[in-house]
Amino acid sequence: MRDLSLTAFITTHPHAILVEIREAKGSTPREAGTFMLVADTAIWGTIGGGQFEYMAIDNARAMLAGRGETAMDIPLGPEIGQCCGGHTRLAFRPLTPELADMLERRLREEEDDRPAVTLFGSGHVGQALAKALVPLPFAVTVIETRAEALEDLPENTARHLTAMPEAFIDKIPAGGAAIILTHDHALDFLIAQRALARTDLAYVGMIGSLTKRATFSHWLKRQGDDDSDGMMSRLVLPIGGAAVKDKRPAVIAALVAAELIATYAARQDQQSKRQVPST
Repeated sequence: MRDLSLTAFITTHPHAILVEIREAKGSTPREAGTFMLVADTAIWGTIGGGQFEYMAIDNARAMLAGRGETAMDIPLGPEIGQCCGGHTRLAFRPLTPELADMLERRLREEEDDRPAVTLFGSGHVGQALAKALVPLPFAVTVIETRAEALEDLPENTARHLTAMPEAFIDKIPAGGAAIILTHDHALDFLIAQRALARTDLAYVGMIGSLTKRATFSHWLKRQGDDDSDGMMSRLVLPIGGAAVKDKRPAVIAALVAAELIATYAARQDQQSKRQVPST
């Protein structure tokens, strides 16, 4: 049941308990605000797993039976068989229509805040990357010039068929990512040039090798781009790094997904530091 959408879970299990982390101190599996829903025979979401989640589930089901507590303070130490070392405070509330609406609004807002990742090309690596990214906190769009290449994409992937994929660069929101993996090197270069002309994208990557990187760099200079060196400094090529020498599409996709997660985690950390007032 953890794979159901929130709306589907609430529809099929209207009598559930909302379990929410109200406070998290020290090292904890999840942060404050994380929640799960517990019904008699099903669960939606997770607050981090392990023994403390089992304790929360037991208490939530006790509440459904007319017992249980509305709050729990749980130290994540050896006394419960965990070694995180932190401390969590949990709140338990019966699910109401108002709470359900609030949770659904919250998830919609979180979805709206997801970074936009646009894949240019849906060959073997593009398909694998789309499948790897869909479960992650990204809004994934695939751009293709070939209709058949858009057929086997994951359900939650936006897709566009166009003869001019480079035009979609301008539609990527600021802070988004462009990943270029078309079937044509000349098209790759054209898309990358347009993407790198923007300085507000968080990530611009192109599939290929160090040789392809050098070729693209020379091509940029021949195009007369005044900031070709700066553009190259913003380009990730090859995507996925060079530490793992494995060309299988699923492996490349996993490496690129990790690269994106690291990129956005670093951006979020920098933004948080800028928001902290100086003393």
